[in-house]
Amino acid sequence: MFSITVRDHIMIAHSFRGEVFGPAQRLHGATFLVDATFRREQLDEDNIVVDIGLATQELGAVVSELNYRNLDNEPDFAGVNTSTEFLAKVIADRLAERIHKGALGEGAKGLAGLTVSLHESHIAWASYERAL
Repeated sequence: MFSITVRDHIMIAHSFRGEVFGPAQRLHGATFLVDATFRREQLDEDNIVVDIGLATQELGAVVSELNYRNLDNEPDFAGVNTSTEFLAKVIADRLAERIHKGALGEGAKGLAGLTVSLHESHIAWASYERAL
């Protein structure tokens, strides 16, 4: 399996419900490095996984929808604990939607899967992997 990874970042605010979250139940900020890894079994006719420039552009567009937002105030996340794991899935699903609409070009039709990882720090991160 071949893969490429592109990176961006987001800065958000949010709070959690539930004792398991301890002090994170209060409003707090988080900065995440966001990695999107695109996979395919065979390279396309240009010998690439996908256009890195387009992948970077589309990841940037997706994370810009979340950047500098208090997720507690976003209608899409009403009543939801926006955990790192949950946000990885949100970003992956939004990227997949763009891929299916052709935002990464014709070559992206051969992509097999996508993994989005959100790095909370240099020692902790969460990922969501999905088929395309």
